Amino acid sequence: MAITKVYIVYYSLYGHVNTMAREVHRGAASVEGVEATLWRVPELLSDVILTKMKAPPKANDIPEIRPEQLLDADGFIFGFPSRFGMMPSQFNAFFDGTSVLWASQALAGKPAGIFWSTGFHGGGQELSALTAITQLAHHGMLFVPLGYTFGSGMFEMNEVKGGSAYGAGTFAADGSRKPTELELQQAFYQGKYIAEITRKLKNV
Repeated sequence: MAITKVYIVYYSLYGHVNTMAREVHRGAASVEGVEATLWRVPELLSDVILTKMKAPPKANDIPEIRPEQLLDADGFIFGFPSRFGMMPSQFNAFFDGTSVLWASQALAGKPAGIFWSTGFHGGGQELSALTAITQLAHHGMLFVPLGYTFGSGMFEMNEVKGGSAYGAGTFAADGSRKPTELELQQAFYQGKYIAEITRKLKNV
């Protein structure tokens, strides 16, 4: 059986999405026959601005991705912090650079999922996914939602939990809140779930 390649492509400013991305990656890598790779999109902000924003250093063990490298993957899981219910400009700029791939529909038919971080309730836990789907649709990619396949974790009412039927998510609050164990479990599950679907589609 041929190796199935799943790319986890993300942007993280304060580290919340980076933490989630590593769990998504662990989940995807746990599937037999799947080669999961973590990538981050390029930063647009200068070091001076990042310092003023008190953003921590980028994860130096994760390489930056170029748009043309998407061609090598069989499936994707994209992650980002929400900005007014949408993906941030860094991720938009990355997708803007995929126009050549769009013109040839080179990514059409490839499955893709989405995960995210928002500040608070109402900050885009569902809207961030819905607005990002437009990028996938124009490329002809197949959006893979979680639905309620995560089971009882989807119905948790005794603690604050990000995520939805669209994908895994976390709340950052004022930046001090970190992803909870349940949020990380959902991130792991999403990675595994989408990797399994990608493998099935590749080997049809």
